[in-house]
Amino acid sequence: MKIRTRLTLLISGITAAILLLLVIVIYISYARDREEDYYKNLHRQAITKANLLLDAHIDPQVLQLIYRNSSGNLAQEEIAIYDTTFQLLYHDAADIDKVKETPAMLENILENEEIFFNQGHLQVVGFSYRHQGKNYLITAVAEDEYGYARLRYLAWILGFSWLGALICIIIAAYFFARLALRPVSQMVDRVEEITATNLDKRVPEGNGKDEMAELAVTFNAMLDRLEQSFDAQKQFVSNISHELRTPLTAMMAELEISASRERPADEYLQSMQHAIADARQLVRLSNSLLDLAKASYDPAEIRFKPLRLDEVLMEGREEVLKAFPFYRINVNFEEGEDAPDYLSIEGNEYLLKVAFVNLMENGCKFSDNHEMQVVVTWFKGHTILRFSDHGVGIVKKDLPNIFTPFYRGANGQYADGTGIGLPLASRIIRLHKGKISVVSREGQGTTFTVEFAFN
Repeated sequence: MKIRTRLTLLISGITAAILLLLVIVIYISYARDREEDYYKNLHRQAITKANLLLDAHIDPQVLQLIYRNSSGNLAQEEIAIYDTTFQLLYHDAADIDKVKETPAMLENILENEEIFFNQGHLQVVGFSYRHQGKNYLITAVAEDEYGYARLRYLAWILGFSWLGALICIIIAAYFFARLALRPVSQMVDRVEEITATNLDKRVPEGNGKDEMAELAVTFNAMLDRLEQSFDAQKQFVSNISHELRTPLTAMMAELEISASRERPADEYLQSMQHAIADARQLVRLSNSLLDLAKASYDPAEIRFKPLRLDEVLMEGREEVLKAFPFYRINVNFEEGEDAPDYLSIEGNEYLLKVAFVNLMENGCKFSDNHEMQVVVTWFKGHTILRFSDHGVGIVKKDLPNIFTPFYRGANGQYADGTGIGLPLASRIIRLHKGKISVVSREGQGTTFTVEFAFN
């Protein structure tokens, strides 16, 4: 069932129930008022006839004759008068006797002064009446035909009014639901037009204030992220193709040249060494791509746990020195007398080590003496790591792009690389809610500053 239909039924059902409750209350209130008014009317008619009999001394036969000539329907009041010994003094029509006055009933009237009850459609009132020092028991019974007719008429009016209102409510609810959900329909139509080839399209945001506009804004923000992700993926695939092609082409060229004719053993050895160097470059590139993919995961998919930055940093230093024994990496920890435990954070040990290794390798690689310094300190709740070298530095125009995957700056002529290390380190640090910044002067060196909020 569509939301429009469900909303129409919900609004119609609630409104119809409220109106039905109102109709029932009106009907019941009118029915009670009619009943009370008719009881009072019976009481007045009974007193009037008793006065005619007792005060005016009209012959009972005359009163009975009047009653019989005007009877023929239940609307005629039937009056009976008894004394306190339950002896019948007068009865409009004892042979008809719409209600039987039993001794128990008369006793009840004598005790309670006045009683009211219904007998089918008949209404009965009995009361004690004092006249000229004597007490009399009077009963009156009749059917309020006119009152019941008006009550039935009211029931028809209320019933048809409720049905007419219900039809109007359903129509109004349908158009209201349609109007309220029109932005959703427009959004659905626009979303159906959006594909992987035109992610630049956006859904209309309406007035920018209500919940529909908020949904549209959120959806457009998601499309922005998807578009950026698709563009990055396209660029990533393009760069991978380019980076893999270079070592593979070089390797195939070396092997084809070696296989073209017989050569001395030293030339074969030299060709194999070149092929091995290209293969190592492919391995480094593959490992870097794998680490870059891991760093691009949703943070919810990566396991974080409490760890110490000093331990991760020293493990990364050992890994770099094991691969490049001629590198020199000096690590200094600055601690004051009141220094907090600024080395503990929540993070992923493997990814952080990859980031630190890349920053240390980068510093040593672009230094003539292959030496760099790492200083670890803290300030205002943040752990700060500075990776400094005195190498060739970074050209000013390259600084905005150093964290772009596969970007190689002007200093690429000094050392081999894939253009993945710094972007990978940046992603890992941002994944840990940290910050990374760089300061560099050409020919003087570079300093990368990393900040983490410690526990």
